[in-house]
Amino acid sequence: MEKDGITSDTVGSGAEAVEAVKLHHARRELYDLIVVDWKMPDMDGVETTKQIRSIIGDASAIIILTAYNWDDILEEAMDAGVDSFVAKPVFSGNLLDEFKAALKKRNVSDGGGRKADLTGKRVLLAEDMEINAQIMINVLEMKQIDAEHAINGKVAVEMFASHEEGYYDAVLMDMRMPEMDGLTATREIRKIDRGDAKSIPIIALTANAFDEDVQRSLQAGLNAHLAKPIQPEVLFETLENLIPS
Repeated sequence: MEKDGITSDTVGSGAEAVEAVKLHHARRELYDLIVVDWKMPDMDGVETTKQIRSIIGDASAIIILTAYNWDDILEEAMDAGVDSFVAKPVFSGNLLDEFKAALKKRNVSDGGGRKADLTGKRVLLAEDMEINAQIMINVLEMKQIDAEHAINGKVAVEMFASHEEGYYDAVLMDMRMPEMDGLTATREIRKIDRGDAKSIPIIALTANAFDEDVQRSLQAGLNAHLAKPIQPEVLFETLENLIPS
């Protein structure tokens, strides 16, 4: 497919596919198309699709490849979020045609999804570099978002805990800060015995975007992992998608 201008990642199992989707979703770099084999050990294509849809919702088109008659699983597969089937052996022309059809179907049925209105939302920004914090505050003001600044992770945890439940709509968390880093601060917020502590979107801001860094972020309870320098349109889209509408 690369000769047709399409870049791709290849994994060897359903579990690896789910992990790859998690990493890309955390970076807000969604796949346009996910092609899944039906018959795989441990996790088949339908179960893989279910788990992928639980992560990305209606985003991305998903096609299942199979050498078998798919009539028996058609309803189950569609309910899981499969957009189309392609029979093996696979010919690039057929796959590209199905690719285009699945994308068109997904874009039409998706309808863009419901996104939060960011006007008047309140964000807790944890950032130890004053100039970086001011730049981020100015960016957030472009969407009329109120930002409250914490100079490190420890202060961010204290500020979050000291306000009533639901006071903040999201947290932007720098990963490298003195006294308490972003991963530790996130774990501390998630441990607070309050409903919003478990559900508030916490977004990592970091110069490191390696897979292991993203995995650590997800394990600590972060929802997304944005690489510096932060692109305003990516930040806004991330907030729109993660803050409840």
